[in-house]
Amino acid sequence: MLGAMQDWELRVSLLADHAAREYGSREIVTRWADGSETRTDWAGIRRDALKMVQALRRLGIEKGDRVATLGMNHSPHLVTWYGATGAGSILHTINPRLFDDQLDYIANHAEDRVLIYDASFQPIIDRMKPRWKTIEHYICFDSGEHATPFDEWIGAEDGDADWTEGDERDPCMLCYTSGTTGNPKGVLFEHRSNMLHTYAAIMPQCLDLDARSVVLPVVPMFHANNWGFPWAAAAVGAKLVYCANNDPANLCDLIGKEGVNYLAGVPTVWLSLCQHVDEKGEDLPPITHALTGGSAMPRAMVERLMKAGIRVAQAWGMTETSPISTIAYESSDWEDLDLDAKVSLKAKQGKALFGVELRTVDLDDPSKVLPRDGKSSGALQVRGLWVIRRYFKAEEDAADEDQWFDTGDVATIHPDGTLQLTDRTKDVIKSGGEWISSVELENAAIAHPAVAEAAAIGIAHPKWDERPILVVVRKPGMHVTGEELRGLLADKVAKWWLPDAVEFVDEIPHTGTGKISKKDLREQFADYRLAE
Repeated sequence: MLGAMQDWELRVSLLADHAAREYGSREIVTRWADGSETRTDWAGIRRDALKMVQALRRLGIEKGDRVATLGMNHSPHLVTWYGATGAGSILHTINPRLFDDQLDYIANHAEDRVLIYDASFQPIIDRMKPRWKTIEHYICFDSGEHATPFDEWIGAEDGDADWTEGDERDPCMLCYTSGTTGNPKGVLFEHRSNMLHTYAAIMPQCLDLDARSVVLPVVPMFHANNWGFPWAAAAVGAKLVYCANNDPANLCDLIGKEGVNYLAGVPTVWLSLCQHVDEKGEDLPPITHALTGGSAMPRAMVERLMKAGIRVAQAWGMTETSPISTIAYESSDWEDLDLDAKVSLKAKQGKALFGVELRTVDLDDPSKVLPRDGKSSGALQVRGLWVIRRYFKAEEDAADEDQWFDTGDVATIHPDGTLQLTDRTKDVIKSGGEWISSVELENAAIAHPAVAEAAAIGIAHPKWDERPILVVVRKPGMHVTGEELRGLLADKVAKWWLPDAVEFVDEIPHTGTGKISKKDLREQFADYRLAE
């Protein structure tokens, strides 16, 4: 016997309909790289998305075809999220910071038929066009010099159209992982998985969004489903503010001008913002919510934001989890905690959202599930309603028979369920048969007032297999020695964890999404030798 409730397919086009109907005049603001600004609203996003549906159909794009974008954060890019998915096609957001061989691989592997791009990426288009075998149509978001301009392309339509209907389990978006080992892998999101993720994301104990929220997502729209903001903001009618140039001075100006109260970005975004206001002798901009993810935010940074009256939410997830799986939100005894305890809670990655389950297994014996004791550190596995089962075009599932997916992270789970990342599986340092957390070393080092950024990596050692070294960037005009940092660490970590050397550099390499690139750092120090 079936239930007697109405039966609606959970498709992301419902979000555009809702936002336009209930919050149609709520603004979407874009500041472009040249400093100019454009404004639309949720009603305009839906109208233009329906025009894009018509334009795609006129090109002969069919259900399931891939429509790619190569763009930064702006309102026309937001239109493509609803236009491509609303046409029944699959939106493929491409990271423009990838290497040419990776760009070659993912566009051909995805079999993209349309590419919509920013004019600033024209050099990439010119280089890659001969190598992209399946792309038939090139459209430019902001120029008509080399391709049909986006406004003209959708402007030829009247918007009198309907969304393509289908099953909620139809695919709607494709996003490739960074491919740190081997070729990038495609994660194929469903309408249903995105909708369920949206319901979880807008909860107060998650993103805490509502119609009063004015959100500036610094996280790129091509990265990890943009942390779900295009969907979640539509669900609650939040104002979105996009910035093509995320220079901290530009961000501070835009925050003040548009009344931004919610900023979302990886820890390096917050690091550069704090450095900027420190150099100017100013206070942090008047935001109320700080969301971070991608890598663990240092405890010192969490404390600084909290002391500024900002609600810090540190999330954990990955492209394969749509991406949010856990978030550090206030506990039931929050008001009884002192500042130190509050910072400790927020410096972790939080608890699993409803719809997600976590566990850790032994690094040397994956069949052994570890206890939630806050001490045992192991490989983090996850399963849930918006977690990957199989990569795009793969022949085998990425999850095991019980749906557990190995994340590549190393973590501890505390008795209350709080997740604490300690490393990446490939970054953890194994010295003399024991594991050393590079993340804990980095967080301890960055607490020094002269340290702008720190990264710990393992270096081959003739006796211990590996030993850690610490690579450090000093803050401008400040000084600290390696011995001073080792002295600081001596009070915070086990003696045998202390780095064998501290190396100072002008900059530490980062990935296209702003994370520290341990792979590049290891290559940089490949010839480094430690004494026995």
